[in-house]
Amino acid sequence: MKLAILSRAPKSYSTQRLRTAALDRGHQVKVLNTLRFGIDLSEDEPDLQFRGKPLSDYDAILPRIGNSITYFGTAVVRQFEQMDVYTPNTANGIANSRDKLRAIQILSRHNIGMPATTFVRDRADVIPAIERVGGAPVVIKLLEGTQGIGVILAPDNKVAEAIIETMQSTKQNVLIQAFVKESKGRDIRALVVGDRVVAAMRRVAQGDEFRSNVHRGGSVEPVELDPEYEQTAVRSAQIMGLRVAGVDMLEGKDGPMVMEVNSSPGLEGIETATKLDVAGAIIDYIDNQVAFPDIDVRQRLTVSTGYGVAELVVHESADLVGTTLGESGLGDRDITVLTLHRGHTVIPNPRRGRELEAGDRLLCFGKLEEMRSMIPERRKRRARVKKLPKVPIHDERPDDELDAPTS
Repeated sequence: MKLAILSRAPKSYSTQRLRTAALDRGHQVKVLNTLRFGIDLSEDEPDLQFRGKPLSDYDAILPRIGNSITYFGTAVVRQFEQMDVYTPNTANGIANSRDKLRAIQILSRHNIGMPATTFVRDRADVIPAIERVGGAPVVIKLLEGTQGIGVILAPDNKVAEAIIETMQSTKQNVLIQAFVKESKGRDIRALVVGDRVVAAMRRVAQGDEFRSNVHRGGSVEPVELDPEYEQTAVRSAQIMGLRVAGVDMLEGKDGPMVMEVNSSPGLEGIETATKLDVAGAIIDYIDNQVAFPDIDVRQRLTVSTGYGVAELVVHESADLVGTTLGESGLGDRDITVLTLHRGHTVIPNPRRGRELEAGDRLLCFGKLEEMRSMIPERRKRRARVKKLPKVPIHDERPDDELDAPTS
């Protein structure tokens, strides 16, 4: 295949290892500076310029997008996607992982274990927020920090409040996160490629430092992951839309707790610790997947008038419970079940003999009117417009207090 590695650091260990692994396998590979691309939208089909000249054809790209150029870098990756060039990490996946708050919001919907987290802006809400995550000490994080930069451990409420106020005064957004005491100074980095963990290491902080990043002097050692940790790492990467990712987890008392999903993980630390050819595993995966570029499935499937994608939930009271997909009548209503989600398990292309259980979520493609009829009606708000109150405007209290719940 012909592969382009998008990187502004051609001499870095990770870029050099990926380039070497591709060359050793007989592939053509170029390292291209992400900032030298130009997105060409003037022609009938999407195209790219590089150093002012039309870009030659590539089978696949491997994005190594730095934090400082996320916006432009993801725009370039998105353009490659529009040109049907395969990328293991989509533009949306990179953008989702780069924003810590957005990443946590996405993962929390899929029952991924994470430290209790909260996000507030008003100074009056800081102390209640700290109490909601279990009280001090708490970890305060910049939303777009990397390599442990912008991560601070606040020992008590007053210090936490002062740190947050200082950061917010410089227009920085911060997260307040519970401090997992049993994992102080230790975490696990799992390198996910496709649907498996190809290497894992434990990082241990130096001295009294609670951040275990290698860039901050932390030591590393290889580790064999329990199935629970491996499954959590793979699911987290896939949920974020990443097929190559470094997933950082804490060893909590109740199991793995995901801290971050990194779309451009460094390879030096994990290859040194495990002595495994992680770069080679990444190149081999891309080579096997290059014929299947990522597409916006929902967009493609909703082009046909009256058809679309929807998720149907099998409720306990539904007639579907205990029936098979073949008996459900979905096929007769022109509805195709693409995947069946049962707890943490995903069953692709489920067979007609699969029996449905309460709580199953069916990702379906079919007639929207038919699927809409299967969704329980939500309670509708009263349509009648009420009369204007005698006192239409209250001046006694600030607006935010009017909306606050009363005890």
